Amino acid sequence: MKNRHPPCINAYILLRRWVALETRCRYPSRSAEKIRPLVLTMCATRPFCRSASFSSSKLLNVTLGFSKLFKTQTLNTPQTRLSAPGSLHRPHVELEKSEAEGHFTRTQLSNAEREASSGTTYCQSVVTLGCNNMKHLLCVVSLYALCLYGCRSGEVNIKEDFMLLAGPLTKQLGVNGAFDCSHPIPPGSRQYFEYLKSRGVTHFKVPLSWVQLLPTGLPAQPQQTVVTCYQTLLKQLVEVGLQPLVVLHGSTVPEALRSRYGGWENQELVEMFQQYAEFVFQELGAWAHNWVTLSDLDDVWHDGQTTDASSSLKNVLQLNRNIYQLYHHRFPDKVLNDNDLKIAGCDMMAMLGKLDMKDSPTSHDFSDYNGMTALTNSYQKVWERFEAQITTERDVFLNETFPSGFQWATSSESFKVEGGWLEGGKGETIWDRFAHENKVFDNQTPDLACDSYNKVDYDVYLLRGLNVNTFQFSISWARIFPSGHRGSQSERGALYYDKLIDALIESGIQPVVTLYHWDLPQILQDHGGWTNASVVEAFKDYADFCFSRFGDRVKTWNTFSSPWVVSHAGYGTGEHPSGVKNYVVASYQATHNMLKSHAEAWHVYNDKYRTKQRGKVGVALNSDWAEPMDPSSLEDKAAADRYLQFMLGWFAHPIFVDGDYPATLKNQIEQKRNKCPHSEPAILPVFTTEESQRIRGTADFFGLNHYTSRLVNNSDGGCAPGPQGVGDFQAHVDPSWSSTASDWIYSAPWGLRRLLNYISTEYLNTTKMPIYITGNGMPTEYSGDTFNDTSRIQYMKSYINEALKAIHLDGVNVQRFTVQSLMDGFEGPQGYSERFGLHHVNFDSPDRPRTPKQSAYFYSKVIEKNGFLPKTQYINIQGLKNTESNRFSSIPPSTVPSQAKDVWRRFSSQSNFQRKIYHYGTFPQGFSWGASSSAYQIEGGWNADGKGLSVWDSFSNKSGSIPGNANGSVACDSYHRLEEDLYMLRALRVKSYRFSLSWSRIFPDGQRMSLNQKGVDYYNRLIDGLLAYNITPMVTIYHWDLPEALQDLGGWDNVDMIDIFNDFCDFCFATFGDRVKFWMTFNQPHTIAWSGYGLGQIPPNVKKPGTAPYKVAHNLIKAHAKAYHTYDDKYRKSQGGLVSIALNADWIEPKDVNNPREVMAADRALQFQLGWFAHPIFKNGDYPDAMKWQVGNKSELQQLSESRLPSFTEEEKSYIKGTADMFCVNHYTTKIVSHATLRLTTQSYEYDQDLSEAEESDSPTTAISNQRAVAWGLRRLLNWVKEEYGDPEIYITENGVATDSKTTWDDSARVFYYKTYIDEALKASDLDGVNVKGYIATSLMDSFEWLNGYQVGFGLHHVDFTNPNRPRTPKYSAHFYQQVIKDNGFPTPDDEKQLYGNFRNNFIWSTATASYQIEGGWRADGKGLSIWDKFAHTPLRVFNDDNGDIACNSYNKVEEDVAILKQLRVTHYRFSISWPRVLPDGTTKHINEAGLNYYHRLVDALLAANIQPHITLYHWDLPQALQEFGGWENETTIVKFRDYTDFIFSRLGHKVKFWITINEPYNIANVGHGYGAAAPGISFRPGTLPYIVGHNLIKAHAEAWHLYNDKYRAEQKGIISITINSDWSEPRNPYKQEDIDAARRVLQFYIGWFAHPIFNGDYSNMMKTIIRERSLAAGLLKSRLPVFTPYEINRIKGTYDYFGFNHYTTVLAFPVEYGNLQHYDADRGAGTVADRTWLDSGSSWLKVSPFGFRRILNFIKEEYGNPPIIITENGISERGPVDLNDIHRRYYYEKYINQVLKAYLLDDVDIRGYTAWSLMDNLEWATGFSERFGLFYVNRSDPKLPRVAKSSVALYSTIISCNGFPDPVSGPHECLNLQPEGTNAPVTSTSPPSDNTVSFLGMTLSANDAQTGLYTTFALLIVAVFGAICSSCCFLKAKKQSKKYSYIKEYINMERKF
Repeated sequence: MKNRHPPCINAYILLRRWVALETRCRYPSRSAEKIRPLVLTMCATRPFCRSASFSSSKLLNVTLGFSKLFKTQTLNTPQTRLSAPGSLHRPHVELEKSEAEGHFTRTQLSNAEREASSGTTYCQSVVTLGCNNMKHLLCVVSLYALCLYGCRSGEVNIKEDFMLLAGPLTKQLGVNGAFDCSHPIPPGSRQYFEYLKSRGVTHFKVPLSWVQLLPTGLPAQPQQTVVTCYQTLLKQLVEVGLQPLVVLHGSTVPEALRSRYGGWENQELVEMFQQYAEFVFQELGAWAHNWVTLSDLDDVWHDGQTTDASSSLKNVLQLNRNIYQLYHHRFPDKVLNDNDLKIAGCDMMAMLGKLDMKDSPTSHDFSDYNGMTALTNSYQKVWERFEAQITTERDVFLNETFPSGFQWATSSESFKVEGGWLEGGKGETIWDRFAHENKVFDNQTPDLACDSYNKVDYDVYLLRGLNVNTFQFSISWARIFPSGHRGSQSERGALYYDKLIDALIESGIQPVVTLYHWDLPQILQDHGGWTNASVVEAFKDYADFCFSRFGDRVKTWNTFSSPWVVSHAGYGTGEHPSGVKNYVVASYQATHNMLKSHAEAWHVYNDKYRTKQRGKVGVALNSDWAEPMDPSSLEDKAAADRYLQFMLGWFAHPIFVDGDYPATLKNQIEQKRNKCPHSEPAILPVFTTEESQRIRGTADFFGLNHYTSRLVNNSDGGCAPGPQGVGDFQAHVDPSWSSTASDWIYSAPWGLRRLLNYISTEYLNTTKMPIYITGNGMPTEYSGDTFNDTSRIQYMKSYINEALKAIHLDGVNVQRFTVQSLMDGFEGPQGYSERFGLHHVNFDSPDRPRTPKQSAYFYSKVIEKNGFLPKTQYINIQGLKNTESNRFSSIPPSTVPSQAKDVWRRFSSQSNFQRKIYHYGTFPQGFSWGASSSAYQIEGGWNADGKGLSVWDSFSNKSGSIPGNANGSVACDSYHRLEEDLYMLRALRVKSYRFSLSWSRIFPDGQRMSLNQKGVDYYNRLIDGLLAYNITPMVTIYHWDLPEALQDLGGWDNVDMIDIFNDFCDFCFATFGDRVKFWMTFNQPHTIAWSGYGLGQIPPNVKKPGTAPYKVAHNLIKAHAKAYHTYDDKYRKSQGGLVSIALNADWIEPKDVNNPREVMAADRALQFQLGWFAHPIFKNGDYPDAMKWQVGNKSELQQLSESRLPSFTEEEKSYIKGTADMFCVNHYTTKIVSHATLRLTTQSYEYDQDLSEAEESDSPTTAISNQRAVAWGLRRLLNWVKEEYGDPEIYITENGVATDSKTTWDDSARVFYYKTYIDEALKASDLDGVNVKGYIATSLMDSFEWLNGYQVGFGLHHVDFTNPNRPRTPKYSAHFYQQVIKDNGFPTPDDEKQLYGNFRNNFIWSTATASYQIEGGWRADGKGLSIWDKFAHTPLRVFNDDNGDIACNSYNKVEEDVAILKQLRVTHYRFSISWPRVLPDGTTKHINEAGLNYYHRLVDALLAANIQPHITLYHWDLPQALQEFGGWENETTIVKFRDYTDFIFSRLGHKVKFWITINEPYNIANVGHGYGAAAPGISFRPGTLPYIVGHNLIKAHAEAWHLYNDKYRAEQKGIISITINSDWSEPRNPYKQEDIDAARRVLQFYIGWFAHPIFNGDYSNMMKTIIRERSLAAGLLKSRLPVFTPYEINRIKGTYDYFGFNHYTTVLAFPVEYGNLQHYDADRGAGTVADRTWLDSGSSWLKVSPFGFRRILNFIKEEYGNPPIIITENGISERGPVDLNDIHRRYYYEKYINQVLKAYLLDDVDIRGYTAWSLMDNLEWATGFSERFGLFYVNRSDPKLPRVAKSSVALYSTIISCNGFPDPVSGPHECLNLQPEGTNAPVTSTSPPSDNTVSFLGMTLSANDAQTGLYTTFALLIVAVFGAICSSCCFLKAKKQSKKYSYIKEYINMERKF
């Protein structure tokens, strides 16, 4: 239809409607008719109205104006005077808003009118000052006046003169919104300008960047590229017919200038800007005629608030005047005459975007003007922009990059991934309750989920591989505050998030934290949850805590994520917890409280934390995009708008607009209330004015979660509640849209772009606030091809590209894209059936392994390219550090044996303790950590892209060659999966990657003429990819895969191969050497020569063991040397790399290090293996003499005319020697050799060596036979290389261990391997000075393992070879190795650091024994038999048939025992009473006074020595008479025990103040009655008897305690308790909840079995539940665990005065399933192992692990209420030859007691005493006398059984004297200088002379003289024995070195001593 009105009338109508609308909105009591036009002294500004300029003297001229400057006076300067025609009608507008609200008063408007009507004009310039951030009503009124006047004035041609302004470009906006010209102008900009021109736009805004144009502020130093960029931009605009409107600057002073000059109040800055303006006019004036000096003057005003406002404004006004004059001086022809009317117009799009649809003119009201579409509200504006797009236009792909600094993120949510639902005191959440009520698919729960609570390192590992720079996760409110309130704070929960945040930051990933993602604490929900107003304060407090705890590191916060889902599904439909179905009230009330909670959290941050933490707080809102079902229907368009208002606007409008719900929402609800008076479908709460003000503007960014779109049509919702009913719309999806596993997510990617435009227009039009896409993703089914998720890739690609379009084409300020989610998780009601993850999580495995899907690799590539443009590969070429040859100087040939034999002398005599002691420290800075692979093992693509056959292709494809007919045709498919390999390397953070080149991939037939460029391209991509992530390529040129065509020529047996190989190397150096700086010519030439040409085991399968290996090796050495010289001569100076060869070597240990012949054999073995190649290269160019002699002699004996070992000419020797820049060694294991004379009849390299080889049998086996894990061999090998080859730089280029194919992810054996082997390398570096430069773990991933195929794996990553995608999953070892890399070794952990300090005064220092173990006298003086007497006299029960008949004969050695106690300086002595010694039949019917008298004598002697007796009433030796009646199984024994204790209390209690009822009831019950390994040796009822016996022991203890408490305590004043023993238990895999749970079970079934009833009452719930459930499952009628009656529980609970505790070691636990077996171990459901790094003892079960002591003491504190603890046993055993210098025991006591000190001083554990086990060596129960725990050695070869002090006595007595560990910083403490009272026990006469003399060797001597004589005689005896031993070993020359040892130093230095 033809336009009915001229353009000015159209504008008039439009503006009039707007004024009416705005007035109704702001002043509903006033009618629109009262609003009349007025003339203002200011212009309407961005984003509604652009700066206006009028040059006619008859028309209003605006040059300066901004809100809040006008008070009651006007600015009456020439540049601010206004004039208007007198005919303009100017009635006053009756507005009464206050100045404080930013509106003008009536007085101000009147003054403005008077100024405007004065008729005076001063400004004829197009140079203006812009005003920004105006209240848009005033803007509209101003424009209203302009248009009205223009329509009435015949002089104005609005169609020609009205300015329609667009811009600026927004690809990259910098400070003040200036276009960032440091980047190229966006491609397609010209087409964009032409489009704008076609739509009627006349002008285009171009903001300049002052700081980019003149970085220093000086016109003489411009940034020319930026100048050129702006010139190009202006030229483009002019060429398409658009006039540039150039903005010189916004207002904010650039930081570089502000720091020097301050603000606009500084005159120097004003002059700087004037110079800048002059420079711009000069450079850009030719293309622009419209200028704005400063566009954001309100910011000048705000800046002036803190300085001198009037001075700033005055300077700005003067500056405008000066620039105006400057411009007209430079361009005098551009001064306008009075009649040249130019109207500067408005940005109509932005100005009218706020109109609601109901107030918008209909289509017939407005016609297009210059092709521009009539504009309505935000939705219609966006819709009309895009509705005309055809599908191809809509879906066109934009190949562009995102702005620099764009944030790439992925996300997770706490309840979906964390698991650990009861860990660390976490409270129950609504999702926990919801799932446990079986409301989730398949009754699944989030109890374990992805186990992220225990897998921080695993998750961060994935993030590094993914290459994101941002990670968004949510905090579980209930993990921080279990009850929802601060008073319940869980520190362990906070520590989890501390760990996660720190790990992210350490990996360069910024954390983004969501405070609330749907998992409300259940306790809060029990009180109404989000419908209860009190939750607002609770959330505020929770947020406050999080800001204070984590805000120093977290800089971006989401208060809520998708709160609409909470309101809709949680309180509306009830689909989610809390399951409330109340869309009438609850849903709206929940929203109301969440909005207030958000606002309060924002204000908390703003008021308390923002200044210091400088972070941002926003909210992540979810929204679909909505489109009209019928695009031509106005009703459907309106319905689509309502859809958005009900979803997004419900939350966004209050926060981002006006603090209240959107008018559409309120109007709809009001209409429904009127329509449905009896069944209101919605009750919307109302915000108070204060609440609205507090909510409005509470966001620093707009977070958007978007997944899908909807087609919406108008419908009558009637009175139905819910958004569709109340909103009168229905939502649909287009059947053509791609579906997903979710019934609500359909792929409609264009909706994202449109939604972003809508948000930018509707909510961010007046702000510069960024949009963060905080969630976008789609689910797939948990079935089918879970790794090759092509649908997700397409979804992500499309959606990310739409965001890119919004940025580039639409100017939307999107700064982050977040893919949901990092990994599969618990997806609410759908459980684990829907998968959103970039990483697959196997929820069927307790390991919860995470495996990247193809979408993860796609996303990482997008991130790498920062979008979709091909990335220009960044090549990090390091400086040329090696331009000169590093060739080794000639070293004399090795002797026979070599001088390196000193290594055996130094190390082979080490004790097990010295060999195994762990060394803490770090490698030198710059140490190279890497991982390895080789071409044939991983690449696959055996015939891809022209690759030729290799010998391994031919061999492995022959049936039967490899187990399972495996081959490397596909292998890991690395040829096609380069990104996947780079992902692993990024995640590991290795510094280097060793890989090999496939010769036949580059030269298919082995020679240059067959060059395959695609093969070269693959390696170029690999090398460039490595360098892009600062990973050094370490390239092996040849790793066994010879081209088959060359093997046809004879292979390495052909001397021509030397030149052929050199040509290949030459090509590689030339092609890759610009980037590769580390080359290895060959890998393991020994394997090539011997296994390939000798044994014939590997290709080419030649079996000529006597000659071919030597000939091949000869050629390999010469080929290596030639390649080295080629690099040295042609490339080194330009490339600066290093070249070497990777040699393999086992360590060889002589069978008998004291036998010279065996040492020579070991040296010979090394020379034949390593020296074969190393000696020529690193020494003198020739083979080692040992090898030449052996082969030469063998050859002669075989009657050959010459040696089978070829000879080098002198020229060749000179050419070969020194052809290596570093020493590269591959090492896996150690062998034991001895000399042997081998046969002559068969010529063989093997027989030439004359030695036999065996495994090191004490070390763990591996999945490959004859390859045991012998870590200590590596240290010795490295030392041997150092000594033998002149201290070269050494790189360990391969080291790793094989596990069988069944070991997938939880490869603890590999962790132990690396932990021990790497530590041996550290010892070599740190202790021995070996120059170790790098360590390469073998291998990066499981691969084709040569002859083993895929039966074993060496990988840090598991590869599933049954899956065509070859998914790669990090193993436990990968995370361990990454931690080693991060730490650069093994820095001393806090657990191992010595603490200095003292124990409490009166601390108990004790040692202990037990009656049966030391007393002897088994039938003496009427003693009765005990169960141990019978057990020990039963065959095969005790090792070596030992027994306690005599033991240590302590029954007859009271004085000697007390003497050695005095020597120890103990304050207490713990010993036990033999029940059958005092009551032979176990009852008080017969009392053995003689036996009782022994204990009287002992107690009296102790007290006389000032040593307090600490008596154990029962230490396992039950009277056999009672056992005959069932023993502890019979409840009558409880009574007998009570009677026995009553008797002892009555007889000894007046002298004894410390009592223990029973020692280690666990061992009595389980070892004695379950395993049968101790007396009474019962094992046939393991499922019931141990529990019955334990039950009775607990009751017996309680009865004894009550007896003492009731009858004796008041008089005797002693204390009494029970001693419980327990190991500490750690999870074998600390990242695995299943192992953590197993460790807990071990503790509860060990210490908890007896401690829980006594200290807490009754057995633990864990024990009761497990045993009951297993019993019932086995068909039993009740639990096998007996039940205490309520009376018994009360009687047992609290029967302690202290916690008596025995502890020795720590175990690593893991779950074991025993099926329906009914016994203790099956109930416990756990197995245990020890860490290989823990030191051994004389007992197989006891490993030295001091850290566990502190931990279990803390466990006792936490579990049992911090009772007083007396450690009643702790010690270590030895086995084998006697060595009084028991260094391992000294080490043990020092470390363990120090852990006790830490528990006491640092952890406030109430520790009262410590007892060392044991006083002396004794009968160690079933192991007899073979294990010795004593501080004193008992010489059993002497009938007198003398006690001899070991060196540990001095240590322990010193600790006692010092009462701890004095700090050496304070100087030597006097306690350290105390001498022991004796060196051994005195021999005391039974009848000493009265004159204090004794008879000694027939002489009467004083006691002192006799003692001296005894010591001397004993010393001479020792010397004599020692001399005899030395004489018998006269041929041995082993000599031990000793160094000064200090106990106050860390044990890592002990290595040097021993």
